[in-house]
Amino acid sequence: MTTPRIVATDAALAFIDELRAEFGPLMFLLSGGCCDGSVPNCYKVGEIVPGQTMLLLGQVGGADFYLGHQEFQYYENSQLTLDVRPGNGGDFSLDCGRGRAFVTASRLFSDAELADLAPLANA
Repeated sequence: MTTPRIVATDAALAFIDELRAEFGPLMFLLSGGCCDGSVPNCYKVGEIVPGQTMLLLGQVGGADFYLGHQEFQYYENSQLTLDVRPGNGGDFSLDCGRGRAFVTASRLFSDAELADLAPLANA
């Protein structure tokens, strides 16, 4: 089994299920830039098309999770964990205004994990 680049807490998985029940299939996008670029934004599949410079890190709760290539340079040796905290989420994200917001944390991979990473795919 390969080491995943993105994982999610039980709270995040439950929130994903809640949003999916309301909106249908979901996806996440984490990229730099203006506005909400530093938070994971949750969208309905098809609402936004990841750009050519986006990398598919993996899936969380059945939702694709994309990371911008510039952010990947920072996180390439780290595993991201999607979680939920009190807050309002990004202005463009489906979690906005719900009193809870998706957040990410990172930890460095061990040498063994680095040797066993899941492959990446472009958007």
